[in-house]
Amino acid sequence: IMQVKKAAVKLCLALAVIVPCMAWGQTSSINAFSPYSMYGLGELRTPGTLQTRSMGGVGVGMRNAAAVNLLNPAAYSAVRPKSFLFDFGLEGQCFYNSQKYYGQTLNTSYYTVNFHDIAFQLPIAKHLGLGFSLTPYSSVGYRMKQEVDDDEIWGNIGRVQYQWDGDGDVTEVKLGLGWEIFRGFSIGIAAQYYWGDIQRIYKTAILENITGGGLIADATGTETYSVSRFKGQFGVQWSPISNRRRILTIGATYDIGGDLNPNVTTKVQTGDIFNTVAMDMGNRLGLKLPQQVAVGIYYNTPKIAVGADDLYNSSVKGDTTHLALVLPRQLSVGAFYQTSKWTMGVDYVYQDWRSGNSRLVEKSAAGFDVAYRNTNTVKLGVEYTPNKADVRSALKRWSYRAGVRYGTYNQTFGGVDVNEYAVTLGVGIPLTVLGGILGASSVDLGVEVGGRGSFKAINEQVSLVKQTYCKFSLGVTLFGDYWFVRPKYD
Repeated sequence: IMQVKKAAVKLCLALAVIVPCMAWGQTSSINAFSPYSMYGLGELRTPGTLQTRSMGGVGVGMRNAAAVNLLNPAAYSAVRPKSFLFDFGLEGQCFYNSQKYYGQTLNTSYYTVNFHDIAFQLPIAKHLGLGFSLTPYSSVGYRMKQEVDDDEIWGNIGRVQYQWDGDGDVTEVKLGLGWEIFRGFSIGIAAQYYWGDIQRIYKTAILENITGGGLIADATGTETYSVSRFKGQFGVQWSPISNRRRILTIGATYDIGGDLNPNVTTKVQTGDIFNTVAMDMGNRLGLKLPQQVAVGIYYNTPKIAVGADDLYNSSVKGDTTHLALVLPRQLSVGAFYQTSKWTMGVDYVYQDWRSGNSRLVEKSAAGFDVAYRNTNTVKLGVEYTPNKADVRSALKRWSYRAGVRYGTYNQTFGGVDVNEYAVTLGVGIPLTVLGGILGASSVDLGVEVGGRGSFKAINEQVSLVKQTYCKFSLGVTLFGDYWFVRPKYD
């Protein structure tokens, strides 16, 4: 038995080292595929372990000694003395995007797989618990291309191609303490560290001029956002009903938000004769670029040829600046009700995006404005376990979960609001091997189907993007009582 515990501890420590390295490396891969991630921090990921995400994302009021809670640091105090909780999750996503564009319906799809969370909770002292988690906060991923034959900028110069690419993410690391001040009432505090890189590329190419031919000029503009900031979160939980038959817990959290202030490095690169391309690129990215001047001399004899050119500013870099981007203040409240068979929860989340981000994000290529808006989200979830102690039927020990989520997106496009929704299902399979040593541990499976946007028109020719997605998740929770007790016999 002790060998099993030691092996599990080694596994947890190995994952705790390997997964942060995976998270650090994931900023160079596409972890989402959504045109809604073109602006700001991109697509915000759903927080929580798979157990809570399979219940619509509820969990502010969840208080369970055998489950990790990533939403409320006050729940850290629920961990039992001399025990240990570890959680790890993976998530695969399928994105389907459709848009009405100049009389056509355009469709794209993409698939991604990545880790979702790594977390653990353990006791520090009586009624005092510590929690740690590493989770993706937001992801950026998109690829778009447009070709025009007659552009107002280039006049009659020829066929022009525009291309937009973006990828990257922001990761959240959270370390906090939860303290049960008196029976049924706990408070928590957590420090949150956000880091990551987001890269957005805008490329313009003149494919052919009016006399024919291939590529004659191109320019590439690159913006790189580097995030590295600390924030904080406070939480509280109160259980007005707590006995052997049922538990009702009310919880609340407050995220202080504040300036994220990412470093932004802007670069425009060109080396072609049509320097107008680079000049327009610089204007689009906010750079004042000098004109390019090239001079050369060439001397040729029957035996030797010598040449020299001087090219001025074929590659231009802009200075690193700071983007005025603010994380929202967030208020979450929720209630969680538990019996031996049923678990039900409801959460409400408000995020104040407009106070610090009231200005327009930027002017889009399609000519409409993109602005921030405050968001409201409601989550509902339920879990049913027929009989946790049944030794004859494994299916009766399984936990069956379902939930819904509905809210508003944090940006508007051309003044049009975007709503988003999700329906979730999941199952928790307990590990009951080795005489019940891992009886409170589980393997969790979940699926989420949702979407955002509609075909509502932004202008006469372009609609919003109607996005549908499907997420498949796998999670592992390891729980052990008395992991830190010295054995008398080994």
